[in-house]
Amino acid sequence: MAKRDYYEVLGVERGTSEADLKKAYRRLAMKHHPDRNPGDKASEEAFKEANEAYEVLSDASKRAAYDQYGHAGVDPSMGGGAGFGGQNFSDIFGDVFSDFFGGGRGGSRGGAQRGSDLRYTLELNLEEAVRGTSVNIRVPTLVNCKPCDGSGAKKGSSPTTCPTCGGIGQVRMQQGFFSVQQTCPRCHGQGKIISDPCDSCHGDGRVEEYKTLSVKVPAGVDTGDRIRLSGEGEAGTQGGPTGDLYVVINVREHDIFQRDGKHLFCEVPISFVDAALGGELEIPTLDGRVKLKIPEGTQTGKQFRVRGKGVAPVRGGGAGDLMCRVAVETPVNLNRRQRELLEEFRSSLADDNSHSPKTTGWFDGVKRFFGDL
Repeated sequence: MAKRDYYEVLGVERGTSEADLKKAYRRLAMKHHPDRNPGDKASEEAFKEANEAYEVLSDASKRAAYDQYGHAGVDPSMGGGAGFGGQNFSDIFGDVFSDFFGGGRGGSRGGAQRGSDLRYTLELNLEEAVRGTSVNIRVPTLVNCKPCDGSGAKKGSSPTTCPTCGGIGQVRMQQGFFSVQQTCPRCHGQGKIISDPCDSCHGDGRVEEYKTLSVKVPAGVDTGDRIRLSGEGEAGTQGGPTGDLYVVINVREHDIFQRDGKHLFCEVPISFVDAALGGELEIPTLDGRVKLKIPEGTQTGKQFRVRGKGVAPVRGGGAGDLMCRVAVETPVNLNRRQRELLEEFRSSLADDNSHSPKTTGWFDGVKRFFGDL
């Protein structure tokens, strides 16, 4: 099935800024995360699709390759991965014809191959993401088989050069006018034959193990940020270098705060008495409580800024602010005396619209609307 356009997946336009890209990805990641949608295969696929799209578009070199060549510029199976900068046209067409006539890309040149990179999604709460933390993670990976030291051959023996391809891993075939190179069918591109395979790894040279790693998470990370652990991916084959492990951050929703970049947002409920008369409230921040002065006549939706109580970005810069949006709360479960007092209060406001400027303006607008019909 053809892949969707990465910009379409994230719901952004081409040329969108890095900040808007991250915001779009964070929204999708939180919506479709498996922890929030257990057993929902559609959400799981959407989460994977968003991760793949963001991983490409958040990397400047990969994004440039994708913008120029589409999926072929970033999909290793199509000749991409880091763009086409390191390939010439003969390499590209060689791969196409090799695949067409039955060859594979896997070990196309034989010999040592670098191990695959791994990806691990690390769940953090907001406090951990803002302040930084150290966590231990347990990841499955392929490591060199100890009994054969990664050779794949039983101890006391060793791989021999493939007589079909002479150790190259490729054989050349004539296909009409074309001379086509394809993966050696005998050694499957490895260039070597293991006649007596190791009992532990069965000739692969690698075995699966779980390993525990300590990850230091810097302060200020956000959903979509990645931490690279060099050399902690899968072991290479035939002595090739080890891949890397990328720890991808996902910050869980908070009960009180919402984060947007370096700023935090929260909603503060206040009584209609405090809204009318004014007062002073204690509000929570990630550093403790602070006092917020509410002026008299405060309306629902009024936003107050508490400077410096947001997040210090991981890439440097000053801390953001905490934005507190006021929501005036209507009292419920009133007793008789309380109702009487409110009735008296309502009577005292009768025929005096000066206390309700928004209501007056709204009704004036309604009158004008119907008058124009």
